[in-house]
Amino acid sequence: MSDSAAPPPPVVGMVGGGQLARMTTQAATGLGVGFRVLAAEASDSAAQVAAGTRLGDYRSLADLRAFAARCDVLTFDHEHVPGPHLEALERDGATVRPDAAALRFTQDKLAMRERLASLGVACPRFAPVRAGAEVEAFADGSWPVVLKAVSGGYDGKGVWVCETAAEAAEVLARDALLAKAEGLMAEEYVDFDRELAVLAARSPHRQGAVYPVVQTVQRDGICREVLAPAPGLAPGRRAQAQALALRIAAELGVSGLLAVEMFETPAGLLVNELAMRPHNTGHWTIEGARTSQFEQHLRAVLDLPLGDPRMTAPAAVMANVLGGDDPDVYDRYIHVMAADPAVKVHMYGKAVRPGRKIGHVTVTGEDVAGLADRARRAASYLRWGKEDGE
Repeated sequence: MSDSAAPPPPVVGMVGGGQLARMTTQAATGLGVGFRVLAAEASDSAAQVAAGTRLGDYRSLADLRAFAARCDVLTFDHEHVPGPHLEALERDGATVRPDAAALRFTQDKLAMRERLASLGVACPRFAPVRAGAEVEAFADGSWPVVLKAVSGGYDGKGVWVCETAAEAAEVLARDALLAKAEGLMAEEYVDFDRELAVLAARSPHRQGAVYPVVQTVQRDGICREVLAPAPGLAPGRRAQAQALALRIAAELGVSGLLAVEMFETPAGLLVNELAMRPHNTGHWTIEGARTSQFEQHLRAVLDLPLGDPRMTAPAAVMANVLGGDDPDVYDRYIHVMAADPAVKVHMYGKAVRPGRKIGHVTVTGEDVAGLADRARRAASYLRWGKEDGE
């Protein structure tokens, strides 16, 4: 009998060469599936480690078509691919997950708010605005008011908390083109108790899986820490948040991961943001869950059975490592690893700039407060060379 070659495994193509694609590369290697990345530069985080890297521009339909031609499934590590390009790829016959119809609700915050409101999902009060008078009418004397870019914002960019009408007018003047194109919206300022997040996965076969609810700690619009599970969260509230994430994933037709960021308030939960990809609030799952968010996303977009999202330990804490003044982060490994050998360090191969996300650390164990202290100390040392920095 002659030997016959086995058919090759499917190839997932991820548009975007950032740290999310870099960490998805590692999960694809473990699963034994093909993985390619469309990166802007050879120095991009994922391009440094992904053998199947193609350089191109996600804003170019020609580049996207050339990339999609070598992939069985197309997915994303950011939300910025133009919607008409995604629709063109689908008309070409490409398998895009999540598809253009679902991704619209992460690319257009106003469309997301309107869709969630139509589903009866509680969100902050909102309205599109173009002029200062519209913002003042929306505020109705109750300040501050939050102004948001309808598209393109991330990590605090495209979000302005305005304490007065004068501050709102300044934002509108500075971003007049956005306002003219109905690219700004006003939201009520929510006096929340804390911020929560839930990751849910959904496959084309409509299988769903949901991770534990986590608490996120934000500073200057950047997620600094994630505590898993959210400390002291009432069981009923936890179940409500998880059910809500699964419901939104189903209603929006998501294939892949959905991250739902929420405000916990005395009156209940309010949905703040959505992302349809691996997410910063799920990095803890690499060590802290039986199936990492990166593997889960691959399983979902390939329509494989979803993995077990339960935790591997009672608690996990992730702290982002931000860039400091000294670019030689590797020189500080010796202290961090000797001081706490159980800390897991993940660096993204990115050039160090002050305040830029360049990596994260994760600690798993029993006590959230103790784990948070250890994670903060490690992240601080990697940034500043001292354990008590911010």
